[in-house]
Amino acid sequence: MKKLLLFSVLLIFACSSDDDSEDNPIPAYSVEGKWLWSPDPDDRTYANTMYEFVDGIRYTSYADCWPNNCTDEDFNALDISDRIPGTDAYIWNQDTQTISYKDGNSSLVTFDCDGGIWVGSNRGKLWRLSSDCN
Repeated sequence: MKKLLLFSVLLIFACSSDDDSEDNPIPAYSVEGKWLWSPDPDDRTYANTMYEFVDGIRYTSYADCWPNNCTDEDFNALDISDRIPGTDAYIWNQDTQTISYKDGNSSLVTFDCDGGIWVGSNRGKLWRLSSDCN
């Protein structure tokens, strides 16, 4: 019986995990896709600008919803013909979670809400269009 108890205790310690950051890496999120910008950094409902990150190019579109707030349906209805002229190139380095723009600026990027909110060190806050994050 003592051997069984000793074996059980050893098994518990052998199977336990340590919560070190090395064992629990930061989830890797992508910037690719459609993101909304709002003039109020704490309220997505005022968003009227959509940035679309596709293969190293950032496109910008504006939703015309005035005088009402834009909805996800308004942004989903935008297509290639709604993009404004001009683009910005970007490089996404997932290892350090930074984004660099063609103007030489770069921003440390962190994510909240399971990747649905992008918080940039110098580019403000964006909401992923397909997320339910507010």
